Amino acid sequence: MKIVDLSKPIQFNRSDPWFMKVRIKYKAHKKASLLLRFLGLPKRLFPKGFNGWADDTIKHMGVHATTHIDAPWHYSPTVNGERAKTVDEIPLDWCYGDGLVIDMRHKEDFDAITVKDIQDFLKKECLSIKEGMIVLINTGRDIYNGTKDFPDKGTGMSADATEWLIDQGIKVMGIDSWGWDLPLRYMINKAKETNNSELFWEAHVLGQRKEYCHMEQLVNLGSLPYEGFKVAVFPLKIVGASAAPARVVAIFE
Repeated sequence: MKIVDLSKPIQFNRSDPWFMKVRIKYKAHKKASLLLRFLGLPKRLFPKGFNGWADDTIKHMGVHATTHIDAPWHYSPTVNGERAKTVDEIPLDWCYGDGLVIDMRHKEDFDAITVKDIQDFLKKECLSIKEGMIVLINTGRDIYNGTKDFPDKGTGMSADATEWLIDQGIKVMGIDSWGWDLPLRYMINKAKETNNSELFWEAHVLGQRKEYCHMEQLVNLGSLPYEGFKVAVFPLKIVGASAAPARVVAIFE
């Protein structure tokens, strides 16, 4: 069996924008040694070669700061009038299934991915979408991961293309860009320029009426074939959260 990691490292990166920065406090082995002595175990009774245990604390990390899966609750408190699922309520059977890569590396920055783009790719490569698949959108923008340009570059999914995937029976989908939609600052500026509220966050907003989850900030999609593998994307079980970091992997039997 071969496993390909599709998740970015969780670490401090100076180039990340303030809202994405991760801060981890690493505690050396000797800290635990002091704790054990405080709890009453004399150092002479420590096992041979034992100096205590290493321990670490995540001091700051937003649930959307690294490779993660967004729950329906992220998009809206309700889906079609029903309470939206938080990340701990996502059914686990959504999170494991046959993988399918859709290659959209040819798309220019700020040019949204359309239904026709996806259908043309599937036809050209003789691929088909089956209910329950986990669909991965390869834009190639993971090359910017860890740089200050990452949130502001790339293509993204249109609402129509997202809805089309949902209608094919896809509950979980993912992308290697910073976000699922076009870059956030671009959408803000475009909405202001045109005075059109429909242009902002259109694929996310679709979640108000159609239930689905998407992953953001995937990596290594270019190393995968278009099909022939499983995807596992189990999120941390954070009660009530809108998203959670996930160790996303492709599995080849």
